[in-house]
Amino acid sequence: MPAATQYFMPDREAVARFLCRACAAREVRITDINLLSGGAIQQNWQLNVEFSDGPHAGAHTWVLRTDAAATVAASLPREREFAIIQFAHARGLRAPQALFLCNDTAVIGKPFFVMEKLPGVAAGHKVVRLKFDRTALAHELAQTAARIHAIRPPLSELPFLKTCLARDVIAACRAYLDTLDEPHPVLEWGLRWCERRAPAHEETTFVHRDFRTGNYLLHEGKFAGLLDWEFAALGNPLEDIGWICARCWCFRHEHHIVGGVADLDDFIPAYEAASGRKVPPDALRYWQVMAHIRWSIIALQQAQRHLSGIEPSLEFALTGKIVAELEWEVLQLTEGL
Repeated sequence: MPAATQYFMPDREAVARFLCRACAAREVRITDINLLSGGAIQQNWQLNVEFSDGPHAGAHTWVLRTDAAATVAASLPREREFAIIQFAHARGLRAPQALFLCNDTAVIGKPFFVMEKLPGVAAGHKVVRLKFDRTALAHELAQTAARIHAIRPPLSELPFLKTCLARDVIAACRAYLDTLDEPHPVLEWGLRWCERRAPAHEETTFVHRDFRTGNYLLHEGKFAGLLDWEFAALGNPLEDIGWICARCWCFRHEHHIVGGVADLDDFIPAYEAASGRKVPPDALRYWQVMAHIRWSIIALQQAQRHLSGIEPSLEFALTGKIVAELEWEVLQLTEGL
């Protein structure tokens, strides 16, 4: 069996020299560097940094985000994610502040960026077990989604954003399945089900495309920030709603179908009131089906990262094993329809 993943450790001295130049400081010390949990597709390293002088004089805790050894095709390059986080932060979307971008691979061997570290817990299996006001969190999540979806194209600041409407998502999933040696008839069935019911006309807005428990921070019981913008695109806003309401993101707390933390009766009306758009039950079900198919595709890609030998990982191997559960959910959601 392949060994556990060997994470790439950034050279702290090289990072310190980069920050010294970027921050116009005489001296920069990185007193500690630690790999953060999560970040299954990218690596996130906590940096404890001390500046002797300059605009950032003093001590800071930041995050360095860089590529993992193997990638998922739909994930944007770090330069583009940096631009999206800058954009989102400037628009008040509760994203961390993106501070410095480095495309010079001579520094640590791959592109990276540095951003502020927001407080709180993100890991989904921990968040669902915390004590907090579920109705209040449902409203905060709804309002956050509504603010994201209030942004409409064209977006001159992000000219590289792709349009990913229902038929685009279906085509991308089907194209990936066609590259595999083994068949996945349930996913093919689900894609055909979605294709036959694809909306004739779709509203297009800015969408996060990974809006779920596990990608936001909960601090002292309150929503503290939204992370992982690497899949952002222009798309149907209901994709984000179906994504957070998919059973696969409940972390075994399916009694709270909104990300394992809240109820539909608290979340959907709050989103409708904040966004001014309706979320019909059939549309919600459609995007829940799509969510389980899309996550199945990503799970298969994660398994391939392990099997390829480029990035052997027990986590990636186990992620591939959940595809059967996701397929079962697709069958449950489409039963009799």
